Formats: sequence, C-alpha cells, structure tokens
Amino acid sequence: MIKNVLKGMVIGIANIIPGVSGGTMMVAMGIYDKLIHCITHLFSELKKNILFLAPIAVGMGLAIVLSSFTIEKMFASFPFQTSLLFVGLVVGGLPAMWKNVKGKEIKVGHIITCVLFLALVVGMALLGEKEGNAANLVFNLGNVIKLFAVGVIAAATMVIPGVSGSMVLLLIGYYNPILSAISGFIRAALSFDMQGILNGVGILAPFGIGVVVGVFAIAKLIEIIFNKFPLYAYWGIIGLIVASPFAILAMGSFPVITVMSIITGVVALAIGFIIAMKLGE
Repeated sequence: MIKNVLKGMVIGIANIIPGVSGGTMMVAMGIYDKLIHCITHLFSELKKNILFLAPIAVGMGLAIVLSSFTIEKMFASFPFQTSLLFVGLVVGGLPAMWKNVKGKEIKVGHIITCVLFLALVVGMALLGEKEGNAANLVFNLGNVIKLFAVGVIAAATMVIPGVSGSMVLLLIGYYNPILSAISGFIRAALSFDMQGILNGVGILAPFGIGVVVGVFAIAKLIEIIFNKFPLYAYWGIIGLIVASPFAILAMGSFPVITVMSIITGVVALAIGFIIAMKLGE
C-alpha cells in the first residue's frame, strides 16, 4: 500500500509540472495497464479496484497539495537539477515498456506510430513555451461550464502517456489560475476562511467533476486501443517516452550551467532513474 501511495505521489507531481506527463509516469511505475483496467471495470470488481486505486489517489492528492507550494520553489532554486530528476523518472520506465515489444516482429506501422507520437510531444513542447492569456475564474454559470470542460480536457491529456496535461492547461490559460485556486483553497481551509473556502469550491468543484468524467471517458478508449492494437499502443508509448525528456528540458528555463550544476544534475538524473526502476518492479 505504501508503495502505491509513493507511486501516486510521483504521478501527482508529474501532473503539476508543464512538460512532464502523468501518463508516462504511470507507465514508468509499471501500473498503467492495471490502472486503466481498474477505472474501466470499477464497479464490476469494486472492492479489488478500490483497494488498488485508493492509495494511488491518496498519493496523488498529497502530491498535488504539496506541489502547489513546493514545486515552483524547486524549479526556481534548482531548475536544471529538478528537470533532470524528472527526466530520470521518465527514462527509468523505458526498460519496462521495452519488454512488451522485445522479440516481437517490428512492422513499418509500428515505427511510423512511434515517430508520430514522438513528433507530437516535441511539437507540443515547442508550442508550449508561452502561456496563453490567464483565464478569468469569476464565479458564474459560464465559467462553471468552462471549468467542467477544462477538467475533461485536463484529465484526458493527463492520462495519455507522453502528453502533459499541465502543459495543455498552460497553453489555454488555466494552469496558473487553477494552481492558485488550489493553494488559495488550502490556505482558506487552514485559516477557516469560509468565504475563501466557498470561492475555492466554486472553482475546483466543476473542474474536479470534469476531471473524473474525463478520466473514465479516456480510460475506456485507451482500453479498447490496447485490446485491439496492443503493439501499436506500446510503440506509440515508447515514442512518447523517448520524446518526453526533450519536452521537459525544452519547457525549462535554466541559468548559466556550471560544472557543479552538471554534477548535481547527473546525480538527480540517476536518482530519478533508480526510483522509477524500483517503483516499476
């Protein structure tokens, strides 16, 4: 159970950082297939699925709460090392994914799928260098509908390996407003500020409902793809994983690189790789 909480925390942190894919982290942790199965068959195997999903959900929730305060500081203080830590986490999942295609016939279609998905991630990283205009989250019916729709989009992109849901939110102008809403809600709850709590609920509730709907919708589609075209799916994910380090580094903003930052960056890379390997076992 503790191991699944830790896996959930890694996935949750990944979903906060633009350029880092929560879906890729699920692959790296070795739980992607099982997670999709549990979501799409939640009620048919309710007890078993809840026992698996609950600790992961707890870990994700803890990570998102903590990340809303700390991740920005980590990237501000140690941007190069923090980015390489996540590169290590991503690359650490590649050996486990390679086992799914190793020794099997490689078709031209597999290579094309791999290259297309690699190009998708690289393209999104290049497009994601600038944030869209920040969204207005004043509480009204129109914004409630928008937040629900944004939640659906965020969930779909967060579940797909190699696609950064937070980067998509950044592009459409909802990343910083949602992150601020989370940290603002937590501060209001800790200080028993009812007005702040209600404001947070007005923003986060429709967004959260949209996330739940989006996760169930995209999970079913992904399950169908894995059942009908498993090798194409695996090669697509390999392309996404290979491209993800580029996306992470492309989204970063680094100061002058020194010898010490390179050394500490390599150490962070190795730590991330080892964590992914161990959690994926």
